[in-house]
Amino acid sequence: MNDLSQNSDFALEQLRTLLADQTSDQEHRLPSERELAARFNVSRRALRAALDILENEGQIWRRQGQGTFSGERRPTGNMPVNQIATFTNPIEVMDVRIEIEPALARMAAARATPALIEQLEKLAQKAEQADDVASWEKWDSAFHSKIADASGNQLFIAIMSIIDEIRRNNAWQQFRTRVRSTGRNSLSVTQHNAILDAIRRFHPLDAEEAMRTHLISLREAVIEEIGGVARAQSRQTSQTN
Repeated sequence: MNDLSQNSDFALEQLRTLLADQTSDQEHRLPSERELAARFNVSRRALRAALDILENEGQIWRRQGQGTFSGERRPTGNMPVNQIATFTNPIEVMDVRIEIEPALARMAAARATPALIEQLEKLAQKAEQADDVASWEKWDSAFHSKIADASGNQLFIAIMSIIDEIRRNNAWQQFRTRVRSTGRNSLSVTQHNAILDAIRRFHPLDAEEAMRTHLISLREAVIEEIGGVARAQSRQTSQTN
């Protein structure tokens, strides 16, 4: 057995001990390769060989640019959308929307046609006239989806389709109903009209800013609702005790 194999076996033994000493099955970030090689007094090459074995066994996994982790890897990739909904949360969804939708509104304003403007006007009016949460959700979703379609960017459109499906997940409906108070919808109507006005004027930057303002406002409502639920649960626990 050569020195590389011996060092790799030693590193593997030390890594197994390190993993066994962890106190839970939750995700843990391991020290860097440089730190581990110094700790075990082996070469980086020998350490990587040991890490490769553990990765093949499913004991660890690597995330490009972030390091090596132990524990259960968070599922990604080709996971069905209804399963993604169980791994994310409303704040994460809003964070993604805030990053994407202002750009979509900007592109829509730059590429707006009379037909698009007419369609958006009808959808905004339908949302304003909605008299229940289900109707509001339907027309609100259609309004935002139409803006995405107008961007002409197929990847953005696909991402928005995934987000929209997550928003419609049954497990989220009760939460979304609480967020959508009468006052909240009234504010959203005003903000929809501001977005529409910017698109109607063919002003990309105004459309981008109006969409960002709308989504940040909605994110704040989501955070407020989550805080309210947490406070209610805390009071219930105190009363029980």
